[in-house]
Amino acid sequence: MKRVLAVVLLGFGLTAGAALASVEDEIRARIAPVGDVCLEGNECGAAAAPTETASSGPRSGSEVYDAVCMACHTTGAAGAPKIGDTAAWAPRVDKGLETLITHAVNGFNAMPAKGGCASCPEEEISSAVEYLVSESQ
Repeated sequence: MKRVLAVVLLGFGLTAGAALASVEDEIRARIAPVGDVCLEGNECGAAAAPTETASSGPRSGSEVYDAVCMACHTTGAAGAPKIGDTAAWAPRVDKGLETLITHAVNGFNAMPAKGGCASCPEEEISSAVEYLVSESQ
């Protein structure tokens, strides 16, 4: 009888050990990180390598307008003159294109510098101003 009891206890012990190992594996899987941090200069594999796209040069005035300026200059938000509104643009155009470009680059009244596009080069902002003026005269 002692042998039977010993075999039964050994069986339960092995089963309990396997169950605990399974639970520990499940816990490890649940708390595992969802990703890895790849710092510049480290080799993290091809999946983490950034893809570089060739720049086709500065965007046209209409492209910059569509991407950045349209939000305010189509709706008139915060007092922005609407594109195509000749009466609203006339006094601004009278100040000269250079003044308009300076205001667009540095910000003026409610408009932030570069219309909020900090990554836009001044050349693109100038093109956008020229586009807005040409569409509003």
